[in-house]
Amino acid sequence: MMGDMNTETCEPTELAALREVFASCPGAAPPAGWEAVRSFEAEHRIVLPEPYRTFVAEICDGLRAGPPHYGLLPLSQTPPDWGAQRPERLLAEPFPLTAAWLWEEEEDDDETALSTEEFEARTAPVFDHGSLLLGTDGCGMYWHLIVTGPQRGHVWQIAGEGAVPFGSPSPDALMPGTPGFTGWVTHWAEGRDWFPEG
Repeated sequence: MMGDMNTETCEPTELAALREVFASCPGAAPPAGWEAVRSFEAEHRIVLPEPYRTFVAEICDGLRAGPPHYGLLPLSQTPPDWGAQRPERLLAEPFPLTAAWLWEEEEDDDETALSTEEFEARTAPVFDHGSLLLGTDGCGMYWHLIVTGPQRGHVWQIAGEGAVPFGSPSPDALMPGTPGFTGWVTHWAEGRDWFPEG
C-alpha cells in the first residue's frame, strides 16, 4: 500500500500550490462553496478527502483545460462519454483496490479468461465504488479520486486495460510521482508524462 497521506486536514502548503497552479489556468470555474460541498457529502454519505475538499469549496470547481486532458470535472458531474447505461455510482462503498490491477493481461491467459458477465461483475466496483470522477483523457481513460476505503485521497487512472494508482516513490512504479490530489495536479502542471518511458 502507498504511503500515508493527511486527508483530514488541508495543509497550507498544498493549498498554496493548488492556488498557484489554478491561478494561471484559463477557464477555471468559480469555487463551489462550502454549502455545496457539504450538501454533496451529505447526499453521498461521505466526507471528501483533503486537500480536494477545500480546493473545490474555495479555489475551483471545474476547469475546461486539464488536468485531465478534457478538463477537471465539476464536483457532481461525470464526463459526457461516461455513458447513461452505467450502474449507479456508490461513493460511500469502499473502493476495492489497494494495488494496480491490469485485467487486460489476465484476459490474455486462457485459463483465467472471464466471460463478459463475470468480467463486468468483477470490474464494476472498481469503476463505480468509492471514487469521484475527476475527468477523462479520452479513449475510456478516466481519472478517479478515491473518497472511501484504504486508498482514500489517492488518484487512480481506470481504463479498459486496468486500474493504476498515480504516485508512488518507487522508480519502477507504473505511474511514479507524489501521491494525492496536489501531487497529481502538480505533475500535470509541470508537463510530465503519466507513464515514464522504458
